[in-house]
Amino acid sequence: MTKYIFVTGGVVSGLGKGITSASLGNLLKSRGLTVINQKLDPYINVDPDTMNPFQHGEVFVTEDGATTDLDLGHYERFTGVNLRKDSNVTTGSIYRRVIDSERKGDYLGATVQVIPHITDEIKRRIKGVSQDEDIQITEIGGTVGDIEILPFLEAARQIRKEQGSENVMFVHVTLVPFIGPSTELKTKPTQHSVSLLRAAGISPDVLVLRSDRELNDEIKSKVSLFCDVSVENVIHAPDLDDIYEVPLRMYNEGLDQAVNDRLHLNSEKPDLDKWQTMVNLKLEADKTVKIAILGKYFGLPDSYLSVVESLKHACLQNKAKLDLHWIDADNFETEILHDIDGVIVPGGFGYRGIEGKISAIEYIRKNNIPFLGICLGLQCAVIEFARNVCGINDANSSEFSKNTKNYVIDLLPNQDLEKDDVGASMRLGTYPCKLNKDSLASRIYGEEVIYERHRHRYEVNNKYRDSLEKNGLKIGGLSPDNNLVEMIEIPDHPFFIATQFHPEFKSRPWSPAPLFNEFVKSSIQNITKKSDNIVTESVKEK
Repeated sequence: MTKYIFVTGGVVSGLGKGITSASLGNLLKSRGLTVINQKLDPYINVDPDTMNPFQHGEVFVTEDGATTDLDLGHYERFTGVNLRKDSNVTTGSIYRRVIDSERKGDYLGATVQVIPHITDEIKRRIKGVSQDEDIQITEIGGTVGDIEILPFLEAARQIRKEQGSENVMFVHVTLVPFIGPSTELKTKPTQHSVSLLRAAGISPDVLVLRSDRELNDEIKSKVSLFCDVSVENVIHAPDLDDIYEVPLRMYNEGLDQAVNDRLHLNSEKPDLDKWQTMVNLKLEADKTVKIAILGKYFGLPDSYLSVVESLKHACLQNKAKLDLHWIDADNFETEILHDIDGVIVPGGFGYRGIEGKISAIEYIRKNNIPFLGICLGLQCAVIEFARNVCGINDANSSEFSKNTKNYVIDLLPNQDLEKDDVGASMRLGTYPCKLNKDSLASRIYGEEVIYERHRHRYEVNNKYRDSLEKNGLKIGGLSPDNNLVEMIEIPDHPFFIATQFHPEFKSRPWSPAPLFNEFVKSSIQNITKKSDNIVTESVKEK
């Protein structure tokens, strides 16, 4: 029988409920338990697919093609468990299902209400995720006290009543702020947050206290007394330099032991040796590599979260420190790239920033800077090559084609934006890619066919493939089902690869995505080449 852990948050958003949930999953899995994570999001959007990255960060894509909250990326990276569509639930999807059921007469004319109809659907979604896993960790988004979170809290309360308190527990993440003028850490926000949670009928079993500095035992004791939680179950989670250190800190604080005791799991002590070894790799870093991300969503750092994490994974394995530079495609100037060791052009949607990316890729190609293009990055690389090498005059302008089939980058086959009210369907989820045996991609992956996650609407127009290939653009991989271009590369370049898929979604801290790993390795080699060139030029001057 699956046991449930609900993770809630209070005081302010962005405290780290997702990292807490992911870390707890990591620890319990290290104890030999099977674990699955889930995220409940209170916003009314059906999913985050059309949400602005400036507001909500990146959209994470699962194996089965769901577009989900970015916290699912944390869950997968910390636990190694590939999640499914049902691991992300929104208020919008709940209400849509209930209203559709009402329209079909499933409620037999009853008055449809939040309780029981909405809460019953929430409970159905929660219970539908686990397939006999030992533990299900369900994070409830938002903060206690938000009006939109109440149905989720009520559903969780009912699950505890139905499953028995020995099978359900609550972990509450809250803030202990430091007040500068009085130089004090304040527990009152935590007390108020727990009070609001209790008003919803839920008493937390474990409190995770977030702070920007260490807490002393006096603070823990005070929180324990006023919030009626045993002091052993008051867990301190201070800000850390590396999120991958969080599970180790949580272990030292006793989070997994508190869960083990509360749910009577009788599990073994966690084996964290491999995780500790992986985290310690950063201590061996003996060089710094300057990597630039050339994009257009820089209002929120989480907009390219999986790309950044994948770079960290690759740098870890290559014993290098990451010096990350953000370049706005809307304001690109070639001088910005003079001191950069490697450039990534990530995915995106819309026309804005396209011309800046194309100009940057031309400079990267001509100056032998290591390059990794992802999704839109591939499309811009193909347009640049078509314009400047093949001399194709009708290569896309910054406004991609909407109603013709004459551009180098065009819509997926059988799509028509003019006739599709939702803007045409996308290629979502995991698809195969058959690699060219003579390609660099084949040597990197060491496989004939790979499986990667997609999220895109446009493709390379096969009408122009012959011209592209004759002029030196190598097709590194094709989709075996419909012959679509999946990968491109330039053979006589130090490292110039672009993909239609998103390799960052499958990268793990202990196993970096192969393309990211090779890209970082090539960028490090670029440092050596630049140093050699400087020495050579200095000798010539003398």
